[in-house]
Amino acid sequence: MIISNQTHDITTPTGIMRTYHYSPVEGGNYPCIIFYSEIFQQTAPIARSAAILASHGFHVLVPEVFHELNPIGTVLAYDDAGKDKGNEDKWSKQLEHHDSDTQALIEFAQQLNGCNGNVGAMGVCIGGHLAYRAALNPTIKAAFCLYATDIHSDSLPAQIGNGSFERMKDIQGEIHFVWGKQDPHVPMEGRLRIYTACQRTGINFHWQEVNAQHAFMRDEGDRYDAALAISMYQQAVTLFGRTLAS
Repeated sequence: MIISNQTHDITTPTGIMRTYHYSPVEGGNYPCIIFYSEIFQQTAPIARSAAILASHGFHVLVPEVFHELNPIGTVLAYDDAGKDKGNEDKWSKQLEHHDSDTQALIEFAQQLNGCNGNVGAMGVCIGGHLAYRAALNPTIKAAFCLYATDIHSDSLPAQIGNGSFERMKDIQGEIHFVWGKQDPHVPMEGRLRIYTACQRTGINFHWQEVNAQHAFMRDEGDRYDAALAISMYQQAVTLFGRTLAS
């Protein structure tokens, strides 16, 4: 499908959130995927990922995940300075503020012309965590979480009792986890902790571990695995096509 893209400034309880919107040009009634980026916000690889998803018949919304902490339109570079700033932002923003961002995105999606009202979530790195976190919202019917960081440690700032790991039991939709076996950010012990909790809580989940490093989806840099990336896009499209259909 040929797609178009627009920019929206969405009001949230913590300020204006610049959001990039990709959607098919052809008229229809399409579901929506909220696509959460890495700490660097909407870089060129993230934009290309969103375009790939949209071309399969979805509205795709890419929010600036740290909009409160940066000027509108900020994109951090894939270098040490960008990594340091992104990690600083990650440890500064409360998970409750991500939750209110997600709710604002859901409400925006459900008012979009040509949207069937069904919403899913997908993300990479911290975006994988945020897609998982979004699944705590009962409106999110499915989530596709790629090498999600900081779930196993339950260490992102949150109010007592509201950490992501401890709230796993509240997930009602279907959730897919994909991990790289060579990813130092989520070691085997961390993956085992998450898997055990998935089994214990009884959520509807799919689990996949692949021979890959962290950020294997990013089509810049020497960790990119194009064959695996294509497979992940196909699996995500299948998941959302099944769970978000009218």
